[in-house]
Amino acid sequence: MPSVFPGMDPFIEADEWEDFHVNMIVGIQAALTPSLRPDYVVRSERRVFVEHPFDNPQLIRPDLTVVRPAGRRSSRRSTSSSTAVLEPVECTLPGPIEVREKYLVIRKLHSAEVVTVIEVLSPSNKRVGGEGRGEYLAKREEVLQSRTNLVELDLLRGGARLPTLEPLPEGDYYAFVCRAGRRLHA
Repeated sequence: MPSVFPGMDPFIEADEWEDFHVNMIVGIQAALTPSLRPDYVVRSERRVFVEHPFDNPQLIRPDLTVVRPAGRRSSRRSTSSSTAVLEPVECTLPGPIEVREKYLVIRKLHSAEVVTVIEVLSPSNKRVGGEGRGEYLAKREEVLQSRTNLVELDLLRGGARLPTLEPLPEGDYYAFVCRAGRRLHA
């Protein structure tokens, strides 16, 4: 069933993001390849990192919170000598989450020199304090310090925007193009 939303589906950021992200990368690659042949090649590459749910409270949310009602104090005195014992319950705690993110690299065919990196930002790239944002910003800095063009597509309405010195104009989606010759300008 087609989306009822014109343009981007605002719910794509939730459960469908990973599938959308992969399809977007593949679609961009398919669209660029014919126009870049025979001198360049477009390949998808992958960045892998680990998010730790306990280090980042935004990754986990409790289903239930137990609190003591206001004004009620616990009694330290016991008036009974019997104790109810419950059967132990085994549960699984959240562990590290391996995250795999694809991006595109355009290389000169004969020398394999990287000329452009194309990134479609993921929620993990925009989560302040998360491993994914730190990993991405380090990679972004590495590309910006090289002789490589950088294209960033931010199709996510949620999360923190990537840092810029000037405030961004109002908008839901952004495309940044940083040419190798104009290093810190997009």
